[in-house]
Amino acid sequence: MRRASVRVRAALGATLVVALALVAAGFFVVATLRDGLADTARLNAENAARGTAARLADVSRTEVRQLDGLDGDDPAQVVDANGKVLGASDPLQGRGPMADFARPDRSDDETGTGEDPEDSDGDDADDSGSGGAEVDADSENKILTFPVDDDGEVTYDKEDIVRSQEFDVAAVQGRTRDGTPVTVYSGASLGAQQEAVSTVTRSMLFGLPVLLLVVAGVTWLVTRRALRPVEGIRQEMSAITASTDLSRRVPEPDARDEVARLARTTNETLAALETSVERQRRFVADASHELRSPIASLRTQLEVAAAHPELLDLDEAVEDTVRLQTLAADLLLLARLDAGERPAEGRVALDQLVREHVAQRMADPYPVRVEVLDGGEVRGSAGQLSRVLANLLDNAQRHARSGVSVVVRREGAELALAVSDDGEGVPEEERERIFERFVRLDAARSRDEGGAGLGLAIARDVAERHGGTLRVESPSRGGATFVLRLPLAGD
Repeated sequence: MRRASVRVRAALGATLVVALALVAAGFFVVATLRDGLADTARLNAENAARGTAARLADVSRTEVRQLDGLDGDDPAQVVDANGKVLGASDPLQGRGPMADFARPDRSDDETGTGEDPEDSDGDDADDSGSGGAEVDADSENKILTFPVDDDGEVTYDKEDIVRSQEFDVAAVQGRTRDGTPVTVYSGASLGAQQEAVSTVTRSMLFGLPVLLLVVAGVTWLVTRRALRPVEGIRQEMSAITASTDLSRRVPEPDARDEVARLARTTNETLAALETSVERQRRFVADASHELRSPIASLRTQLEVAAAHPELLDLDEAVEDTVRLQTLAADLLLLARLDAGERPAEGRVALDQLVREHVAQRMADPYPVRVEVLDGGEVRGSAGQLSRVLANLLDNAQRHARSGVSVVVRREGAELALAVSDDGEGVPEEERERIFERFVRLDAARSRDEGGAGLGLAIARDVAERHGGTLRVESPSRGGATFVLRLPLAGD
């Protein structure tokens, strides 16, 4: 299944995160609003009930119906211990108790008969009035449902009833002036709470999709703008691939961000690739040029021998063949090194390798002096390291005047192999160029005397593959010294 683009995934991800955050925040806001408004309604109901209960101390049992606080539109009642309604707000006039919780015990009713306390001794009534201002410190609340009209006011007129509405009803116990224990019920509508919660919920349900569309759109545009340089890099890379022109470079943004670093890294890769391809082209051209001469010479000799067998110079033909074979072997080794071939793992005693190799070079024009100051082992391929030593000795013999020396010594954690000659030395400005392929410093030198110019290039490549270095130095006594440094083999 094909994955969506980065812009689509970024927009969807941002939208999903914002949606989850907004939904969670919405639930929190609605819950907080509902609880706050419910607490407000409960507090209003309790305050109204306590206010009415406090005023009961100024009236007798029969005067409760004229009490202030019972003339509003909110449901309110004063009920005695027997469930008799002593007073009620207008909507509840003539109706039974609106609730039956938090009733006082009948044993608390001092009248005990439910008769009018005015029939009793007036002095007793007056005495009781001074101590009847008692309001219970505790209250009890319940949610009750009442029929309401369009204005949200309680009504029992069937023509005006439009719906049912919840009220938070608070119950507070108190006593009248004559000591009658009563329960004051007072209700506060929860309609405002429900309406506010509904309004906020509808607003969120309407605004959430709009906000999410805005977030998705902004994320899409921002991501598109952020990825525009990436698209420019892609288009330029596609054009480079189509044209095979490795000199072109991708545009680098001015910003110091990941995209700019990607562009710089891409250009560095293109530069390295261009250098590698150019080097490969030069290598192929130089190899073709170097191979052409011995092949042409060998062909000429064979053609002459075919026409005039007596004129065949067999030694020269063999020499050309050997030179051609050596050149082919050098090119094959360079191709393997360029392909990333790693040397075989093994431990090589460098001092022993030097002695064995020098002992086999019996045909060198100048003597080779070997000096082993410190022995040691390195890791790598004995064959490739022997090839490095042979190339360095061949180069030293080619430029020496009277002799060549080989010194093996330790330099810290490395083992150094120094091959010196007493020739003219290497100019300082040419000390790196001589390690390039097919480079000959002496332009007048013939290929027969100077070789193909691959020996030092092969030596440095092998040294680097072994984790070492190969550099040329000029000793104080003159000539040139090529120093191969390799890390010592650990235990």
